[in-house]
Amino acid sequence: MNLLDLFLKGGIFMYPILFCSLLAVVIIVERFLVLRKSAIDAGQFMLKLRSVLQRGNIMEAVNFCSRSAAPLAHILKKGLTKFPEGHDRVREAIENAGKEETFKLEHRLGILASVAGIAPLLGFLGTVTGMIGAFRVIEQLSGAVNPSDLAGGIWEALITTAFGLMVGIVAYGFYNYFVNRVGRFVFEMESGSEEFLDLLVSGKLEGEAENEPVRRKSGGTEEYFQRKG
Repeated sequence: MNLLDLFLKGGIFMYPILFCSLLAVVIIVERFLVLRKSAIDAGQFMLKLRSVLQRGNIMEAVNFCSRSAAPLAHILKKGLTKFPEGHDRVREAIENAGKEETFKLEHRLGILASVAGIAPLLGFLGTVTGMIGAFRVIEQLSGAVNPSDLAGGIWEALITTAFGLMVGIVAYGFYNYFVNRVGRFVFEMESGSEEFLDLLVSGKLEGEAENEPVRRKSGGTEEYFQRKG
């Protein structure tokens, strides 16, 4: 008996379980690609960025962050573009960017968690309907049944449970894996942001970058401005 035969034996609840499995596969592949693109050696990145910043070249630092697709780079780029407006604006920009990047990293993980919970429940529901069918046969035959009369209901009961559990276990495993990966990214973002803000508050950038022009793109135009003391 092949997989298709097993699927057909499982009854009507196999179709929503199949939908859950396809949805889980799409989300897992999409999250893998997103998190792989977001991966970065945070230590090396911050070391290079610190070197650029200590030279007082803010524009070079912005360009350096632009070359990376990592969430940490996006956050610090937002902070650097607000550098001439003062420490408070830099911190605010970093906090807002951090929330935005965290949301992007966690996107669709809630759906994957729902699949992990719903698929086994659908399997158990199929088990209940399968057993109902088996007992209905017993009633119709007034108890004079043989195992072959009950086979259809028992097949449905067992197969839906098995498939529902398999989908749920796989989805839950990947959900936990992605949550751990996102947690690591969030830690790197927080650590890198704190290091950047400490460098800013310490005054090491102010003295060297006080008159450094910074280019900012807005609405398709470029503005050059200098940080006010």
